[in-house]
Amino acid sequence: MKGYRFSKFIPQKAQGDSAFDNLLNIFLQLVSITGGDVSEALAWLTNLDNQYNLTDGQYGIGDFIDDLKEKGYISEENQEGKFDVTGKTGQQIRKSALEEIFGKLKKSGKGQHKTNFSGTGDEMGTDRRPFEFGDSLQQIAMTDSIRNAQINNGFGDFMMTENDLEVQETEFKTQTSTVLMIDISHSMILYGEDRITPAKKTAMALAELITTKYPKDTLDVIVFGNDAWQIDIKDLPYLQVGPYHTNTIAGLELAMDILRRRKNANKQIFMITDGKPTCMKVGIKYYKNAFGLDPKILNKTLNLATQCRRLHIPVTTFMIASDPYLKQFVQEFTKTNNGNAYYSSLKGLGHLIFEDYKRNRRKNF
Repeated sequence: MKGYRFSKFIPQKAQGDSAFDNLLNIFLQLVSITGGDVSEALAWLTNLDNQYNLTDGQYGIGDFIDDLKEKGYISEENQEGKFDVTGKTGQQIRKSALEEIFGKLKKSGKGQHKTNFSGTGDEMGTDRRPFEFGDSLQQIAMTDSIRNAQINNGFGDFMMTENDLEVQETEFKTQTSTVLMIDISHSMILYGEDRITPAKKTAMALAELITTKYPKDTLDVIVFGNDAWQIDIKDLPYLQVGPYHTNTIAGLELAMDILRRRKNANKQIFMITDGKPTCMKVGIKYYKNAFGLDPKILNKTLNLATQCRRLHIPVTTFMIASDPYLKQFVQEFTKTNNGNAYYSSLKGLGHLIFEDYKRNRRKNF
């Protein structure tokens, strides 16, 4: 009788990778989870080595630590003598996140957004038109122009005039400014589910995608808990949640302030959250209510959604939750803003954001 026999799965090491490369992939994951605490990440790595025999007698964790220092991934040039991560480590984590979520993408030096309009650009389109004074030679469609010359002037003595020339239009491109809002309230690690790590990976992948493939775009990252503040892209791998409520209002206000300073016509906000707004600031005090949807907080949040719509700033909400009353809030918020909303599992978050980013890049808001 034919059937299946199951046994313990032991993943094979990547072919061609050295012992250092195999350990580095695990270390980068751990140092991101620990919020940049190198000592804790190395302690976890040592425990994993004891449990799963990641190293052999030829190359141990001590050798790996020496290589990390030699290759510039960590340093101990501080008064406390502790290990610190370097900029190289952060960049490598972002690249790993990009490959994990979006697949391997090659760097492009053009990186502007396609629209449905033709005009000045650097990518050839499909439309043709007669030659006009001021058109560059690179735009002339030679095959079509020669065909026109033969039709208009015959096959005897070849002659081409200005009226025979056709020009191939280039696609007009535009730039996009994006603000990514990440919820760092305490609920992002509650109920035994780590929601902040997938959110960080998605943010890192999006940042690496924009800076390498679309360098003329802008991406600003803000986090929001009781308050909202902007962080550098280099700090994304080490982001951690805090004992915060969810002040969506502060996040939206900061995002709008940032986008007002951007000169691009296309602007958008991506918001990753797992809950409802539960906090707002009134004067110097915090008004908090975590029990259901508070009308005072809700109305202020919807007012900001309306302001974003009037400023032509669509808000795309990625809700990492499926509670019915949370969906009701997101639906009302999205309808008020005329934006988009997705109810995503942690696994599909990166693909949803990538697809929405590509789709919005083809719009002229």
